[in-house]
Amino acid sequence: MSTFAKPENALKRAEELINVGQKQDALQALHDLITSKRYRAWQKPLERIMFKYVELCVDLRRGRFAKDGLIQYRIVCQQVNVTSLEEVIKHFMHLSTEKAEQARSQAQALEEALDVDDLEADKRPEDLMLSYVSGEKGKERSDRELVTPWFKFLWETYRTVLEILRNNSKLEALYAMTAHRAFQFCKQYKRTTEFRRLCEIIRNHLANLNKYRDQRDRPDLSAPESLQLYLDTRFEQLKVATELELWQEAFRSIEDIHGLMCMVKKTPKASLMVVYYAKLTEIFWISSSHLYHAYAWLKLFTLQKSFNKNLSQKDLQMIASSVVLAALSVAPYDHTQGASHLELENEKERNMRMANLIGFNLDLKPESREALSRSSLLSELVSKGVMSCATQEVKDLYHLLEHEFLPLDLTAKVQPLLSKISKLGGKLTSASSVPEVHLSQYVPALEKLATLRLLQQVSQVYQTMKIESLSQMIPFFDFSAVEKISVDAVKHNFIAMKLDHMKHVVLFDTQDLESDGLRDHLTVFAESLNKARAMIYPPTKKSSKLGEILLGLGEIVDKEHKRLLARKSIIEKRKEEQERQLLEMEREEESRRLKQQKITEEAEQKRLAAEYEQRNKQRILREIEERELEEAQALLEEHEKRSKRKGGKKPILEGVSLYLLKFTFQYFGGCAQYDNFISMQEKVTKQILMERALSEQLRERQEMEKKLQKLVKTMDYLERAKREEAAPLIEAAFQQRLVEEKALHEHEQQQEIELSRQRHDGDLREKNRLSRMLEYKIIFEVRVQSRRESEFNQRRAEREERINQIVQARKQEREALRKKIFFVRSEEERLNRLREEEEARKHEEAERRRKEEAEHKAKLDKIAEKQRQRERELEEKERIRREALLVDGPSRSSELPAGPEPGAAAAPAPGKYVPRFRRGGTEGSAQAPPETDRWGGGSGRPAPPDSDKWSSGSARQPPSDTDRWGSGGSRPDDRNPSSDRWGGGSKSTWSSSRPRGR
Repeated sequence: MSTFAKPENALKRAEELINVGQKQDALQALHDLITSKRYRAWQKPLERIMFKYVELCVDLRRGRFAKDGLIQYRIVCQQVNVTSLEEVIKHFMHLSTEKAEQARSQAQALEEALDVDDLEADKRPEDLMLSYVSGEKGKERSDRELVTPWFKFLWETYRTVLEILRNNSKLEALYAMTAHRAFQFCKQYKRTTEFRRLCEIIRNHLANLNKYRDQRDRPDLSAPESLQLYLDTRFEQLKVATELELWQEAFRSIEDIHGLMCMVKKTPKASLMVVYYAKLTEIFWISSSHLYHAYAWLKLFTLQKSFNKNLSQKDLQMIASSVVLAALSVAPYDHTQGASHLELENEKERNMRMANLIGFNLDLKPESREALSRSSLLSELVSKGVMSCATQEVKDLYHLLEHEFLPLDLTAKVQPLLSKISKLGGKLTSASSVPEVHLSQYVPALEKLATLRLLQQVSQVYQTMKIESLSQMIPFFDFSAVEKISVDAVKHNFIAMKLDHMKHVVLFDTQDLESDGLRDHLTVFAESLNKARAMIYPPTKKSSKLGEILLGLGEIVDKEHKRLLARKSIIEKRKEEQERQLLEMEREEESRRLKQQKITEEAEQKRLAAEYEQRNKQRILREIEERELEEAQALLEEHEKRSKRKGGKKPILEGVSLYLLKFTFQYFGGCAQYDNFISMQEKVTKQILMERALSEQLRERQEMEKKLQKLVKTMDYLERAKREEAAPLIEAAFQQRLVEEKALHEHEQQQEIELSRQRHDGDLREKNRLSRMLEYKIIFEVRVQSRRESEFNQRRAEREERINQIVQARKQEREALRKKIFFVRSEEERLNRLREEEEARKHEEAERRRKEEAEHKAKLDKIAEKQRQRERELEEKERIRREALLVDGPSRSSELPAGPEPGAAAAPAPGKYVPRFRRGGTEGSAQAPPETDRWGGGSGRPAPPDSDKWSSGSARQPPSDTDRWGSGGSRPDDRNPSSDRWGGGSKSTWSSSRPRGR
C-alpha cells in the first residue's frame, strides 16, 4: 500500500500510470488513498481524485471498487460538503449510462444481445462449453459479449447509488432522480426481473426508514417536500409496472402508495389521485375484478368532475359511459353463494382490503364493509347523476338490461346498441392522466349479462323450450357458451333450469304461487291492469281540503329552505376559515421547526468540525511519537535477541542498561513532562542504534553468503553421485515395462475383435427384424411430405399475397407523399413570391420617402440660408449705426434737453432702438460696453423685427423637424400671419448662445 504526503501526489501518480497503460495500478493507488484513514477531512483535491476514480472504475467495470470508494467519500462529505458527493455520483451515473449507450450503438442486433433473463446470473455450463468448443463465434454471441456486460455494470451502478443514498435527508432529490432513471432503464430495455428487484429494494429502504427512527440524517416524511418526492417515485414505479404489464408488481405499488398515505395521514394532490385510480382500473380489469374496476371508475369520474376545470362535455360523457358500462359488466349474482365459512372470511377480508385501496377509508365502520355490491353501485350512479352524463346508447342499454321485461326481444334490441357502443372511445383531450377509453372492452361482459337476463326472464314465462329456439334468441354465443353461462348461473342460484340433450329441450323449474318470481310477475301484471283501467275510466278530481287549510305552506317551505341554505353556507365558510387557520398554524409551526433545525444543524456541524480538527492534530502527534518509539524499541529487541543467540555481546550503548532504556521508551517516551535533554538523548540513541544495526546486518549477510557457497558445492557432488547410481536401474525398469505393455496390448486387441464380431451379428439380426416396417415407413414419409408440401404452398401463396398488399400500400403512401411534397413546395414558392413582392414594395416606398425627405431638407436649407443672409445684413447695418453713434455721442449729449437726472437714461421713443449702455445706469451712460461683450448673453445686439421666430436655447443650427414648425407640427404654408413666423408659438433652435464675434 503506497502512501502519499498530499492527495495531489496520488492523482499525479495515477495519471502517470494511465499514460503508460496501467489503469488497474492507477485504480488501486487511488483506492488505497480514498480508503486510508489519513484523509478523513474533506478538501477540494479529494473531489478531483473521486472524479478520476469513478472514471477508472467505469472504464474497467469495477463496480465493487466504485461502491467502496463512494461509501468512504460519503463518510468524509456527509457533514461538511454533501454537494460534492452529489456531483461525484451524478458524474458516475453519467459515465455508466454513456458507456452503455456506446455499447448499444455498436451492437447491430440489440434484441438478441439483450435476451438474458437475469443480469445478475452467471453463465450457464452449456454456454461455457459452447464458447470453448466452437472456434468461430457467431454474431449473436459477439453482440451478447459486447452489450450485456455494460448493461450489467449500469444496473449495478443504479443499485450502488440507491444503496449509498438511502435514508439520507440531504440527498433525497438525487435518490428520487436515480430511482426514476433506473425505472426508465427497466422500461426501455424490458428488464422485468431487474424491475422487480428494484421495487423490492426501494420497498426495503422505506421499511428500514420506519424501523430505525433514531437515525441521524433520517428523512422526515411529514415534510411536504420529502413526501412529494417519495410519492412521485412510487407513482413512476406504478406507471412503469403497468407499461411492462407486470400487474402483480403494479398492485404492490398501489399498496405501497396507500401505505405511504396511511403513514403520513395526508391525501396527495388530485392530479396524482387521478393517476392512482386510472391505474387501478387497468389492474382490476386485468384481474377480472369487475366490481372493484367499476368502483375505481366511479372514483375517477368524481375526481375529474370535481377538480378538472378544463374537462370538456364530450370527455365527461365518455368517462360517465365507462363508469356505467363497468357497473353493468359486474355479474348480477353473488359469487359467495354456497361458499364455506373460511372462504367467506377470506372474501370479507379481501373486500375490506379493496375498499381501503379504492376509497382510502382508514377507519371503516363494520356496516360499511358490506357496501361493495352491484346493486348499491347502480343506485349510487343514479343518485350522483352519473347516469345523466352518459351517452344515449348507454342509457338505453341500462334501461333495457335493468328495468325492461322483454323475454323474446331483449337480445334483438340490445345487439344494435352494443354495436354502436363498440365504436365509441378514444383518447381524452382534456384529461391527460386518464388512459384511452375503449368501450368495446365491455361488450363481451355485456353480451353475457344480456344472455343471463334473457334466461332469467324466459324462466319466468316458459317451463319448456327447444334448444334451437333458445339458440336463435341468443345471437351472441354458440349454444356451448350459453350452456357454460347457464351452468355458472345455476351454480350461484341465479336461475333454475335443466338441459335435456336427448329431447333437445330446456326445462325451467316450476315455481309455486308463493315464489318470488311469480309473485313479482303477478304484481307487475296487476299494476299494468290498474294503469289501463285509469286510462279508460279516469277518476274525477275532488277538491282537497288540505290545500285550503295549508295555503301558505309553499311560502313557508321556501323560506325554510332558504334559511337552511344560508345556514349551510355560513357553516361552510366557518369550516373553510377554520381550515385556513389550521393550515396557517401548521405552516408557521413547520417554518419554526425548520429554522430551529437549521440552527441546530449549523451549531452541530461547527462543533463536529472543531472536534474533528482537534482529533486530527492529536492523532498526528500521537502517531509520530508512537512510530519513533516503535522503531527504537524494535531495534533494541532485535539486538537483544542477537546478543542472546550469539553468546553475550556487548550492548550497543555503553554505560546504559538495555532494560532501563527499554523501560524508558515504553513508559516515558510519549510524556510531555520530559525536557529537551531527554528528547535529544533519545534521538542520539536511535541514530546510534540504527548505525550499529546496519553494520551488524551487513556482517551477517556476508557470513550467510559464505555458508551458501559451501552448501552449493556439497549439494552438487551429492546430486552427481545419485544420478550415476540410478542410471542402470532406470534402464532395466524401462525394458521390463515394455514387455508388460506389449502383452497387455495383444490381450486387449483380441477382446476388441470378439466384441466387434458380436455387435455385427446383433446388427444383422436387428436389420432383418426392422426390414418388415420399411414399406410402412415409406408410406408415412410420402404422406408427411405431401402434407408439408401443401402447407408450404399455401403459406407461400399467403406470403405472396401479403407482399403484394404491402407493395400496393407502399405505392399509395409514396404517391400521397409525392402529392404532399408537391403541394408544400408550391405553397412555399407562392409564399416566397409574395414575400419578394412585399419587400420590393417596401423598398420602393423607402426610396420615395428618402427622396421626399431630401427635397424637404433642401428647401429648409434654402430658407435657412436666406434667413442667415438677412441677419448678416441687419448686423452690418447695426454695426455701422453703432459706430456712427459712438463717433457722434459726445456732441449730441450736450444738445439733449434737461429734464431727468444726469445719471438716468432718457426714455426711449416708441419703436426706436436704444442701445443697452444708454438704457443702463450711470456707469452705462458714461461709456460703451467693450467689444468682447457685444454679442454676449443674447442681449448685446438689437433683436430683429421678427425676433420671436428664433428663440434662445441652442447653438446656431437648423431647427429639427419637431421644433421647426412649432409644437403643433404645422408647415410654413399653414401658419397664422398674426402669430410667430413659423406658427404654433414654439421657439426656434437658434439662440443667443452662438459663438461671440464673427
